[in-house]
Formats: sequence, C-alpha cells, structure tokens
Amino acid sequence: MDFFDPLRREFQSLVETHEWQGRTVDVRVKTLKPEEAIGNPEHSDYPIIKGRERMMEAEFFGGRGQAFTDMYGNFVGTLGDVSSMSLDNNYRRAVFLATLNAVSRHLGIVDKTIHCKDDAPPKCAKALALYVAKNFSHPKIALVGLQPRMVESLAREFDVRVTDLDPDNIGTTKFGINICGPEHTVANIEWSDLVIATGSMLTNDTLCEVIGKKPAIVYGVTIAAPAHFLKLTRFCPYGT
Repeated sequence: MDFFDPLRREFQSLVETHEWQGRTVDVRVKTLKPEEAIGNPEHSDYPIIKGRERMMEAEFFGGRGQAFTDMYGNFVGTLGDVSSMSLDNNYRRAVFLATLNAVSRHLGIVDKTIHCKDDAPPKCAKALALYVAKNFSHPKIALVGLQPRMVESLAREFDVRVTDLDPDNIGTTKFGINICGPEHTVANIEWSDLVIATGSMLTNDTLCEVIGKKPAIVYGVTIAAPAHFLKLTRFCPYGT
C-alpha cells in the first residue's frame, strides 16, 4: 500500500483547483527548536526533546502545518516544487507533509496541525485511554512508536505491547512495558485487537506496514491532512 500516490494526487488537485501551480508563492519550511514545538512540558523523555527528531513547519498564507522527522532541514520553494518533488527520503517526505498540512489548514480542510505544548501531552494521553475504552472496550493494544505519556496512561488500563525505532529505547522497560525493536511489530499487531501508531510513521514511509491489518488509530500533527484524505481515524485532541 503506497499512501503517497493518493496524497500527491490530492495535493496536486488542491494546487490546480486554486490555480496555484504557476504562481510564485513561496512555501517556507523551517526546523523548530524543541521548545518551539512542544514548549516546556514537565517530563523530558519525549523524542523531540531527546534530540533524535525534530519538527519541521511550513507556512502558507497564514496556514501552518508540521511534520515530525529524524532528517530535517530548511526548504524554500513553490507549491509546484513540492508537488513534483521526489519523495525518496525522510527529509523530502517531511517537507511534503508539512506543506500539505499547511495548505489544508489554510483552506480549512483540517485543523490541529500544530503540536500541543507544555502540560497538554499528559492530558492527551489520558484522553486517549478514555477514547479507547469508550470505542473499543478493553482491547489488547499494539503501540507503534514510543510516546512515553501514552504508554504510561494506556498501560494502567490495557494490555499493551510497544515497538520503537530508537536504539536507546529498545530493550528498556517503561512503566512496566518492555520496549521492543521494529522486528516485533508484525507479531504485536497479530496479537493485538487495536493498533495505535504515530503519524510520523508516514514520514519514514512505514505506516503502510501497520494499517489495514487491525482497527487502527493514528495520532499527532504529522498526519493531520493525510488522515483526512486517506480516511484514517486520527487522535489529536490538544493540537492547535
């Protein structure tokens, strides 16, 4: 399953519908510092604070959109440049996703394209546990991508298995849950009743490996517009 083909078509359709393809409208994408992206939360164990990943932000006519990535840098170009860009690495995919989110936000297609800050991540995690209980009763959960507050909150109520890409996390125990490497993802999904995956998996082009096998929730700002166009269930109650 290739998610980027339909997303590129949707993006090109938006550009052509509004006759933006030939206009010299700059799309400026910048890399945010951790405090710009997440503020000053109480806990310091978030990936964006640890330094392996950063948030890239695009702005288009006042609409701001973000994408989480481990391959970051600044970019300036037109919408035509972005729509024709080869999406062959995490940096290029992050530019595309941040821009798609910004354009979609400008048009009012989606909201909550900016990461929550300060005391919101723990509130988000608690809200997620309530959402899961309300909509899925008491499922076994395969969490793909370590979001510490989500693990903490979900592990109190459900059976949870977690996989992550960060070698510093793999083999550790967080809130009583063993954190495994990505080679365990398929087995975890087979075991689970529900998959909860970080939207940043779209940036590294691995989301296709976990969607479609079990009921799934994707979370975060990276996947704001993609979730709308791909008709995925997205959870991001405290984004702005």
